[in-house]
Amino acid sequence: MPIETLAGRGLAEEYARGRLFFESEDYIGAARILAGVVAAAPDNLAARLLLARAYYHSAQLRRAESELRLVLERDPAEGYACLLLGRTLQRQNRHKDAEPYLRLHAAMTGG
Repeated sequence: MPIETLAGRGLAEEYARGRLFFESEDYIGAARILAGVVAAAPDNLAARLLLARAYYHSAQLRRAESELRLVLERDPAEGYACLLLGRTLQRQNRHKDAEPYLRLHAAMTGG
């Protein structure tokens, strides 16, 4: 469901602002903004996935892992979340924990 339909114009603007920060590679700033968006719209997986990406790129790996697990709880077929969770776990030197997610992503994408 689009962010605009969840909580009105203010939330959509904050999400757009968070994307802008993310695209400008200000991942910490993006995470701060997107955390508020996710708090206001916890069921919006697009916002939660972008927040997880911001956490990953700013080396907030435990937070990224937590968000990605929530995404996968709600949408187990979200292939990118599988890939990013696998890579997040690898960056934490948890290679064995990462394997199932990377294999699942490979199965989903044929890679």
